[in-house]
This record gives sequence, structure tokens and C-alpha cells, in this order.
Amino acid sequence: MSKSAFLFIVLNLIVLGSHAQGMVKVNGTVYNEDHKPLPKVTVSLLGLAGTVLTNEHGQYTIQSRLSSFSLKYNLVGYKVEMVKFNEKKGTELTKDVVLKPDVKELKTVKVTNKQNQLANGTSINVTDISSLPTVSMNFESILKTLPGVSTNNELSSQYSVRGGNFDENLIYVNDIEINRPILIRNGQQEGLSFINPDFVSRARFSAGGFNARYGDKLSSVLDVRYDRPDSNQYILTAGLMGLSATGKTSFKNSHLLFGFRRKDNRNVLGTQDEKGSYRPNFNDLQALYQYDFSSKFSTNVLLNFNSGSFKLIPESRETLFGTLDNPMRLKIDYEGQEIDNYYTYGGALTSIYQPHKNFMVKWINSYFRIVERERFDIDGNYIFEESDYNYGGGGFGPVKKNRGLGSYYNYARNSLTSTIAATEIKVEQYAGKHELTYGARYELSRYVDRMNEYSYIDSAGYILPNNSNSFTFEDAIFSSNKLLINTLSGYFQDSYSLSSKTDFQAGVRVNYNDLSQEVLISPRLLLLYRPNEYKLWRFTAGIYRQAPSYRSIRELDGSLNLDQQSQRSYNVSAGYDYAFTALGTRLKFTSEIYFKYSDRMIPYLVDNVRIKYLADDIAKGHTYGADFTLGGEFVKDLMSYFRVSLLKADQDVIGDSYVKKDANGQNITIYPGYLRRPTDQRVNFSIFFQDRLFRSPTYKVHLNLLFGSKLPIGSPQAATYTDNFRIPAYRRVDIGFSNDFLDPHAVRKPQFLSRYFNSVIAYAEVFNLLNINNTVSYLWLKDVSNVNYAIPNYLTGRQLNFKLIFKLKNK
Repeated sequence: MSKSAFLFIVLNLIVLGSHAQGMVKVNGTVYNEDHKPLPKVTVSLLGLAGTVLTNEHGQYTIQSRLSSFSLKYNLVGYKVEMVKFNEKKGTELTKDVVLKPDVKELKTVKVTNKQNQLANGTSINVTDISSLPTVSMNFESILKTLPGVSTNNELSSQYSVRGGNFDENLIYVNDIEINRPILIRNGQQEGLSFINPDFVSRARFSAGGFNARYGDKLSSVLDVRYDRPDSNQYILTAGLMGLSATGKTSFKNSHLLFGFRRKDNRNVLGTQDEKGSYRPNFNDLQALYQYDFSSKFSTNVLLNFNSGSFKLIPESRETLFGTLDNPMRLKIDYEGQEIDNYYTYGGALTSIYQPHKNFMVKWINSYFRIVERERFDIDGNYIFEESDYNYGGGGFGPVKKNRGLGSYYNYARNSLTSTIAATEIKVEQYAGKHELTYGARYELSRYVDRMNEYSYIDSAGYILPNNSNSFTFEDAIFSSNKLLINTLSGYFQDSYSLSSKTDFQAGVRVNYNDLSQEVLISPRLLLLYRPNEYKLWRFTAGIYRQAPSYRSIRELDGSLNLDQQSQRSYNVSAGYDYAFTALGTRLKFTSEIYFKYSDRMIPYLVDNVRIKYLADDIAKGHTYGADFTLGGEFVKDLMSYFRVSLLKADQDVIGDSYVKKDANGQNITIYPGYLRRPTDQRVNFSIFFQDRLFRSPTYKVHLNLLFGSKLPIGSPQAATYTDNFRIPAYRRVDIGFSNDFLDPHAVRKPQFLSRYFNSVIAYAEVFNLLNINNTVSYLWLKDVSNVNYAIPNYLTGRQLNFKLIFKLKNK
């Protein structure tokens, strides 16, 4: 061996020896309460990079470079143990630890509670709402990670469930049915939804097969509860996109929830192709007060005022589209502006009488008024250009040829006022093995609608000559409607325990409205079988009816089809849930297959987030698919979910046909038959994953990934049977990073913060991390040959956001 090599080895041994002498070494064994060794216990240095696992004999060895440190002992099913050390460097000591069972955690392995089982719903982990990175700032964003839900617009709180459209979803807050504005055309005009996330104490969602106590719609139910707070809480959230302030106060015989929210997402909207002055302004003020007159009788009032204003002065737009063989560029210069506003006000008064634990009556009276106005007067001068593809640098290169010039003009002065008043009685009663629930509801809906809109395309400015008419009006609507609808409905439902492992639920809804003058009867049943507390089989079947609404009877030209009949769907589903231990944690697998046949439904078009019904037509169709979800605490105290949904939805518009020429030049009639429904999104995949960073209990990462396959779409000037165009797949990755400075496991807590706050959490979020251009709809323009071009309307690009959440201390 050479002298240099020998010297190198000696120096390394000296360095390693001196380093080891500066470390504190801890040996030991981890036992359970029966003094049996526990293998695979995670032993970690709190706040430092150091983690080991106990061996098959429960033994461990770990070293710390600090003299003062803490060790954390963690194993699924046992309470976390923390041990502090303050030793001299170079010390070696032995520390044995006994872990106690976490009874509360062991119970979470059960599939779900009985209430969710009988509702055929998914319980939503409401603590995840604040951590979910989302542009819309609405509670409904969490639904897009759930089985059966489809979406392709991060700006919108609307969603499609198992092939249904946006109008087929029920939303309840404390048993009060919530209605949405109607005139909103795209997600950027949407503001804050009714649900205040800070108020929510529990929520569950059913993607189908819901029971008879819920109303008369076809697709889904979101049931949200605002409950009495456990203690006084005051929460302030402030960020680049808005702010909110929430207070929860509990008194001797009453409690009060009050909150204010404000949203301003102009920074996000500025990432779109359409450049201009965006001035969105959305506000929500909400309060719930409940007074308990006695242990048997209480009354609460829920009040809400929600307003939205969207102003846009567009300046220009440049969109690149086409293919590698035929790359195109669209440039538009704008004049004019768009001003949309709405406000909703109203509330509900609920009285609750419970003379004993087996009987409860609720009397709910509600009144809501929604006033909507949209005004736009926009002139766009556009130019089509063919360009070369820049193979070297990627993207589109210099202009090769001008395809044409033109202009289009959009004008609207529309208003809609909706008034919904209702009174309802709900009864819940237990009688032996029977759980009975029944009730009745009367609703009055009034609509005053004025539509004045049109658009035209002027092709006179084309560079190349065009022999066709240069000036055409399109989508001209001039109408004025007033409508009053009275609806009476009722339901009866019985949940019965056939055995300790089997439950049967049967119910029926009856609905009558003076618009269609039909008596709608909707029987529904549910069968549950639990072989043990970790497995669950369920089967549902039912008939679901949706009565005509003002939106569904309004034709594209603004006229009303007052003879429209209700939509009807026959649904069956079967599901299997399984809770198990794997990957060192508790996991839950849920699955469901379903089939829906509709012998009468109203076909529709989807334009961004607006549903346009073909009110004079009737269709029949099928929907079938499967949902799969795997969820659990892959990281202690942080829930993560993986979801895959598959579906196929088709429809056949009864009596539709068109004429075309055959090979011999003869006219033949074509009957299209079954075609894809506009919401036929075959594959949906989502991940909501949470983890800790830097081996720290306070630094966390929150990843939200969404994928939705292509959707069918066609030109608005063409018949629906030509909808053979496709919106590209929706791909979205949002990521957030957070740190709770006052986390109970934090090594060092800022004293000036801990003096006034229980929690201070900082979030840094990156929306659309991969900067993917997702298409939400198309702008249809014509070239010199009178050929329609579909210019994609892209959604938001990459954007950085910051926010802080402060939770004040009680004094």
C-alpha cells in the first residue's frame, strides 16, 4: 500500500472517530402493554433528518448530532410517544419505550358509520378543505376528487355526476335546498357558492342511489351541516385571491356562526389568452343563530347575502391552434365591455322539536331571491393566419399566409329574477327496529325573464373575395317571460334491520307541480350486508324523476315549452367497501358499478358552464360505469385519496333525422340513433395526496391532480347529431405547501404568535403547475370559404398564490 493511500485511510478514520464522539447515541427496545416487542416502529428525530425502524425484536439505534433533542415513536394503531433528551455529546444511553393502543384510531378501520351507509354516500373529510389547492375557493372543489364526479373547469363550482348535467345535482345546507344562479355563461363569472367552508362541521356526498328523503333530481346529493361549535373560534384567512373572516360563538342556551368572504381572482384570469381589464368582485355574508328554549325545543335562523360583479374590458386576444400540418393563429382586437352582476339574498327559519330521543320534528321555512343581470357589447376584429411550425424552437413560427379578415359582434341586455319560497315538515321517528322518516313540502317559484341578445359575423372585410352574403345575424333572441310554478311533494321512508348484519331501506317520493300537472311517484330501495365491520356490500334500485324547471322549458330562442313532461331514470347499483391495513397504515377501498336507463329526458348542449336545453325534443339513453377509490392516512394525520371513474353515456333524440345524398346523388334520410351525450367523459382520474416535508411535523405538501378524458362537442350552428368534434382531455396539477408555526409538534414556536393565536398556517400554492392549456369551449368563426373554425377557449395558466390562516385564542 502506498504512503498516500495509508495516510488517506488514517485521516478518514480520525474524522469518523471525531464525528462519532460528537454524537449522542440512543439504543433501546419498543414494547406494547403486554411487554411484547413491536417491530417496524418508526423512531425519528423530531425536526431533524434521522429516522429508523425497529427490527423484529423491537430494537433500535439512532444518533443525534445535537445534545438536546426529541425522539418520536410512531406505529399505526398506537398512540404517538414523544421523549425528550438533554445529554452530553458522545453519550451512549439506553431508552426502552412502551406504546399504548390508540383505541380511537383502531375504530377508524371500520368501513363507515351506519348513517352514511343508509344514505349510500361518501363522508367528506372537511378538514381537507383548507389544504386543497383550488382556484375557485369554493367548498365544491373537494367534490371533484370524489368518485363519479366529472369536471373540466377549475374556475367553476359546477360539476357533472355519472353522465348527468349541472342541473341534476341537489345541494342541502341544514336540510335547506340551495339554488344556483341561471344566467352565468362561464366559470370566470362565477363567484362564491352558498356553502361557507369554515361553517361546515360535516358533509356527505352521494353520486347516485340516494334515498327518498332527498328531492326530485336525477344525479347526486350534497348534504352539508352547520352544527354547534365545540368552543369559541375566530378564523381569519387572507391571501392574494381574497379574504374571509369567521366567528363561532357558543353561549349558554344558544350559538352563533357568522362569516364574511371576499374573492378577487383577477390575477388568475389574467393568465388567459384574452387580455384586458378584469374586475371581478365577489362577496358573501352569512350568519346562523340558534336558540335552545329547552332541551326539547330550539329555533335557528340562517341568513345569507351573496353578490357578484364581473367586469371585463377586453383589449386583444392571440390564440395558437391547429395541427403540425396546418398550424393556425387567431388575432383579435376588441372594442366594448362586459358587465355581469347578480345578488342573492334570503334565509330560512327552522324550528326543531324533540320530545324524546326517538322522535323529532323539523319545520323549515325558506325564502330566497336571485337577481341576475348580464350586459355585453363587444366588437371583435379578427384575422386568421396560417403559419409555419418552428421545429427547432417548438411552437408556431412566422406567418405563411393570411386566411382572411372579419369581425363579429355580440350584444346582450338580459335579466332574470328568481324567487323561491318554501315551507316543509320533516319527521324522524324510531320504532323498535324501524327508523322512519317522512315529510311534506310546498314550494312556490316565480321567474321574470327578459332576453335581448344577438350576434353577427361580417365577412365583408375578407382579403379573398367571397360570393356569399357578407352580413348574417345569428342567435338573435328577443323574449319576455313570466312564470309561476307551484310544487307539492312528500316522502316516506323506512329503514329496517333484518339482522345484525343486514339492513333494508325502502322509501317513496310523490311530487306534483302545476306546470306539467303530473303526479310523479319515485320508489327507492337500499339493501346493506355487513359480513363484518371491515366489509360492506350494498345494492340500490330506484326510479328518479325530475320535474320541468324554468331552465329546462326555455328553448334556445327564449320561448317556453309549457307542455314539457318530467324526466325519468331507472337506476340500479351495487357496491363493495373494504377496510384493511397495508403499507403501514389503515386504508379503505370503495367501489360501485351502476346502470341508468332514461326513457324520457330533455337533450341539451353544454356551452362552457351553461346548459342549453332543446326544450321541444325528447331523448332516451343509457349510462353505465364504475367508480373505484382508495384512501387512507399514508402519512399520519394526513388523508390522501386515489380515484378512478369509468362511464359511458349515450342518448337517442326521438324522431331526429337528416337528409344527405348517396353515391348516386339521391337524397336519403339518415336516422342517427344513439350518440354520445355531451357529458360522456369516459375516464376520470384524481389524486389528492398529502405528505410532510423535511421530516418535519409542521411542513406539509398538498398535491391535487385531475384528469378527465375528451368530451364530445359540435358547432352551435349545426344539428346535435353532427357533434363529432372533441374537447381535448382535461389535465390539471395544483400543488400547495404549508407550515403551521404553532403546530403542537413544532420544536420551536414563535412566542409573539403563540401569545394571541392557536394556529397560524402559511400556504404557498402553484396553480396549474405544468402550465397546461386546457380547453373549456370553442369560439366558432368563419373564414373566406364560409367554413367554421373552432378556436379553443383556454382556461387559466400557471399562477402563484399565497395565503395565511389565523385562528385566534379564546380569552
